[in-house]
Amino acid sequence: MSSRIRDLPVVVVTFAIIGLILFPFFWMIISSLKPSTDLLTRELQLIGRSLTLENYRGILEAGFFRFVLNSVFMCTTATIVCVWLISSPAAYAISRYHFPGRNSILAMVGFTQMFPWVILVTPVFMMFWALRLVNSYLGLIIVYIAITVPFSIYMLLGYFETIPKVLDEAAVVDGCSPLGVIFRVILPISLPGLVATSAYTFAVTWNEFVFALTLMTQTEKKTVPVGVANFLGQYTTDWGVVMAASVVATVPTVIFFLLLQRHLVAGLAAGAVKQ
Repeated sequence: MSSRIRDLPVVVVTFAIIGLILFPFFWMIISSLKPSTDLLTRELQLIGRSLTLENYRGILEAGFFRFVLNSVFMCTTATIVCVWLISSPAAYAISRYHFPGRNSILAMVGFTQMFPWVILVTPVFMMFWALRLVNSYLGLIIVYIAITVPFSIYMLLGYFETIPKVLDEAAVVDGCSPLGVIFRVILPISLPGLVATSAYTFAVTWNEFVFALTLMTQTEKKTVPVGVANFLGQYTTDWGVVMAASVVATVPTVIFFLLLQRHLVAGLAAGAVKQ
């Protein structure tokens, strides 16, 4: 009993912190169900006098769900290509092979993360305009891959360093090619690290705003962050619609993380200790 009493303050503080973290999401959901009259009142109302789905009808009529589909398609494609087709082989090669220029490549990969992406907007737009990739799903996917590959390589490199090299040697003895070693041996046992890297890549691309705003000028091709920003007016804002759009924008990421949560903790902890 004494140990339970001693642990009680820790439990209370933990639940208080969790409550503080979750309260903004609760407020967002409740606000999305309130009419404008309840949102603009000076009286503090936790729930509100009445709840309505008019705000969700408003974003439906505005075509917001098309923005969600655009983001799901481009972010999922960029995540698959970045993590599974580019970063994984690159991190494996850097981890297993000591070739001339290896350290220079690692330095250049890290160097790309030292500058904000916004300084690249103008040259990227000019280059993509010349290549006719403006207002193109392919163009924005290429940008998403480019901005997430460097850090993804570093995340996977730390994980691959924990995998014994004897597994590679055994696979080669059994007749595997270098690509066979990667995709048939290393990647299946690296699932936690791949999941953590995929979660990072998806979150970064889902929340990216500057390139999506610049490269997608056609309304039907805009992404979720740009779609939410469209509901913010210069002189007035319908906050109920903004909250409804924010709730809908949060749902795909919540589903994504729920599907990957079993491997996420193990993947984030991987690479902390080398064997």
